Amino acid sequence: MEDGVGNKLREARTRRKLSLQEVEETTKIRGRYLQAIENEDWGQLPSETYARAFIRTYASLVGLDGERLAEEQRQAQGAARPGERLPRVDPRPRPVARRRRQVPPRLVTALVLALVAGALIAIGVAGGGGNGSTEPGPSLGQAKPAAPAESGAEAKRDPGGHSLKLLATGEVWVCLLDGKGSPLVDGEILGAGEAEGPFRSGSFTLALGNGAVEMTVDGQRANLPHPASPVGFAVDPGGSVRELPEGERPTCS
Repeated sequence: MEDGVGNKLREARTRRKLSLQEVEETTKIRGRYLQAIENEDWGQLPSETYARAFIRTYASLVGLDGERLAEEQRQAQGAARPGERLPRVDPRPRPVARRRRQVPPRLVTALVLALVAGALIAIGVAGGGGNGSTEPGPSLGQAKPAAPAESGAEAKRDPGGHSLKLLATGEVWVCLLDGKGSPLVDGEILGAGEAEGPFRSGSFTLALGNGAVEMTVDGQRANLPHPASPVGFAVDPGGSVRELPEGERPTCS
């Protein structure tokens, strides 16, 4: 269709002298999906929700109104309803988890030895002039090194609550929030075989672009449905898993 969404995006890309590969590198949308959008082959995209999210991102790059084009596509397909919340596919790298600085093992050992030596000196001073019956303190060779510093991945987790891990069985958009509403997986697309977690929190809320995910809670695999359409779940403080209606799912936007 000459006046279709795909043709408008192709013409805008051509005017800007951009190749599909350059659009893919900038938007992080796979080239086969970009080609499907330009050909309006919507069946090649993961879902209708993804289609409109990709259109919005693609249009933003080539200077078009992404929201208007996404609505045109929705009306042409007769899918969903106006005003739906689209998953975010903004081209930005994943945030790298901050790692707590570890104390070098040699420094830990030196500090322990210094404390033991100080204790021995204090015992010697306190027992000086006595009858020599005071038992000697532990020898330096018997001092045990302190436990290694906690790794950054473990240090950032809440020690209480429940453990949750996700494993993608296909390409899927994921938004996962902890009990305070902070994003743990911030609207990212995972490929088949990619894992996230384990995370710890008193509760969780989860939104997925489709059901291509295995979720493990406290070491036990949850029995989830696997629809081709968007779905959401909550892990309650008691550890039970329930499906969320559309209006209660997190959006990571």
